[in-house]
Amino acid sequence: MGINKPSLYAAFGSKEELFRKAVARNAEKDMGYARDAFAQPTAYEVVATLLRENVVAPTRTDRPAGCLSIQGGTSCSTENAPIAGFLATSRLGGEGAHADRLARAVAEGDLPAHADPVALARFVMIVTEGQAVHAAAGVSREDLRQAAKIALAGFVAASGVRPPEQAADPV
Repeated sequence: MGINKPSLYAAFGSKEELFRKAVARNAEKDMGYARDAFAQPTAYEVVATLLRENVVAPTRTDRPAGCLSIQGGTSCSTENAPIAGFLATSRLGGEGAHADRLARAVAEGDLPAHADPVALARFVMIVTEGQAVHAAAGVSREDLRQAAKIALAGFVAASGVRPPEQAADPV
């Protein structure tokens, strides 16, 4: 790029700050599907959309497979522990937003009162994060889609939500 260290640090402060800005830009640009999922009218559609789009995002052919937050967080050396912590906090923020959306579904009667929004959100996030790891390892989009379908069935079973009639193949 033709940028020397003083220019880089003058523009971004440090390599760590540059990385944090890259992660924020990635979340803004490439994680819009999560915001779209949270805007769906029902909890079932929220989870189906999130699982479906999360199969596509880490398997795009125009960028490296996987997820910056996952791969960046799991490949940090001990001296970069603050970066791993930052990425973990970022992922937990997404999980919290998902739990808030599912809590709203409980309050609105879309999910049964016994449904645990925090546990359900954690389950879905564990699946999506695992999907990113597997995508980076070369697992195909179709194989990830099959796993997402199973995860959606697990969400239905655990939450007690009834899928809509037209949801024959939502993932």
